[in-house]
Formats: sequence, C-alpha cells, structure tokens
Amino acid sequence: MEVTREQAYELLTEYTKTDSLIKHALAVETSMKAYARKFNEDEKLWGITGLIHDFDYEKWPQPPDHPARGVSILKESGYPLEITQAVLGHADYMGVKRETLMAKTLFAVDELSGFIVAVALVRPSKKIDDVTVKSVKKKLKDKAFARGVNRDDIYKGVEELGVDIDEHIAFLIEALKKSHEDLGI
Repeated sequence: MEVTREQAYELLTEYTKTDSLIKHALAVETSMKAYARKFNEDEKLWGITGLIHDFDYEKWPQPPDHPARGVSILKESGYPLEITQAVLGHADYMGVKRETLMAKTLFAVDELSGFIVAVALVRPSKKIDDVTVKSVKKKLKDKAFARGVNRDDIYKGVEELGVDIDEHIAFLIEALKKSHEDLGI
C-alpha cells in the first residue's frame, strides 16, 4: 500500500489533539525530509515516518504501549515494514535495533528537533533565526531546561548516525527554519 502524506497527517490528528505534539511531529517530519535530501533517500517516505512516529503518544504515553500500540495500528493500516521498524526503533526501551539509515536518522532527530524548538521558544524573539549551535549546546548542559528531553538519546543518536554533533545541530536548525511558520518559531 502506498501511504500518502495526507493519510499520515489524518492518522496523526485522529490520535493527537495537542498542538505541541502536532508541532513536534511536524518538526520531526521537517528534519527527516531534510536528511532524506542530504542522503539522497526517499523524502516522502522519510517525512511520513517523522510525521507519524509519535501519533499514538497522547493516547498511550507509557512504555511499551507507546510505540507498540501505534505500530500495531500502522501495520493494520498497511504501512510499510521500513516505517514500522523505524517507529519501534525510535523508542530505545523497545530494544529494536536501528538497522536502516532511516531508523538511525529518526532516532537522531526526534529528541533534538523538539529540543531546538524549545530553545527557540525561550529566546526573547521566540524565533529559530536566533538559535545557534552554541545556544543549543548550552541548554543541553542545563538539566533543568526541557527536562523531559533525554540527553542520552540525543548523544546516542548522533553517535549511531555517525555525524558530528555541532554539524547535526546546525543542520537541524537550518532545516527547521524552513518550517518556522508551521512550528510557531
């Protein structure tokens, strides 16, 4: 079955009503599409994966319900195995090895995309244009800031993807600038 972006967005908004979680999904979609372009991969497939990776979180936030219940729904709906494996793998506690470049990228961009948006929102301007690699790294060291963001997952994702953390942060900042209006930053 060929899944469209519209179908994925419909699924997301069927299960997710919170504006901040929808914006998180949009941020991860943007980041995934940017990396797909960089790696010469399927931008649509990667974007859909980013868009729906947390669609079940609002309804079933506790591990392992999230993402296991969501993946069951994705499988029943005919989503490709590549997507369902990446979604399972983005939750480290599921113990699913991230074997594809797409799965590794999803894990590497998930927490950090949300973190960068949070950094933008605490800037006086609330604009992504005012976010720098230095400001993101400074906030990463501040454990009280965005304490729900798993820093270990951020560093592990960078390591698994095999990228330099400064370049990764800079790349995501630039990618998120392109969706600043949708993200409210």
